[in-house]
Amino acid sequence: MSEHDTALQDALACVRVGPEDFDLGAEVAALRGHDPQVGAVVSFVGTVREWAQVASGSEPAIMELEHYPGMTERSIAELIVEARRRFNVRGVKVIHRVGPLAVCDQIVLVVVSSAHRGEAFQCAEFLMDWLKTQAPFWKKESAGGESRWVDARVSDDQAAARWGGLKAPPNVASS
Repeated sequence: MSEHDTALQDALACVRVGPEDFDLGAEVAALRGHDPQVGAVVSFVGTVREWAQVASGSEPAIMELEHYPGMTERSIAELIVEARRRFNVRGVKVIHRVGPLAVCDQIVLVVVSSAHRGEAFQCAEFLMDWLKTQAPFWKKESAGGESRWVDARVSDDQAAARWGGLKAPPNVASS
């Protein structure tokens, strides 16, 4: 097994994609563990917010997230491998929910532990910027009897672009 394959397997263990909600405190505690080298833990929780198209008094707004099982987890694991290459971190956990979600539901969790806060903050921000643009999720918003697929936002692409390109994994042809 190559070094990249080993790193990818380790990263896959840090990824969870599914409909189940998560407990921020439990996830932070699990990542931190009793590692005496951890001096900082940074977490980001994304939630479903109400969007402009929701009509007052209409049926509850729902966001549906779809993905390709297996492909999505591998894509996120590749992002974690790249994050670990760029930042000196002790641990990473990424949880992303799929299926129907209501306004105020938790969608995504990124937790990073490191010896120092700067690396943890940068790594978490890098992961979120790239998750928004590179992870294969499709989002549909439904409210008031109408639905629409949500397009990627230019601001998300700009946020990811500031980190430069991702390093291609071995055995992947460049275009």
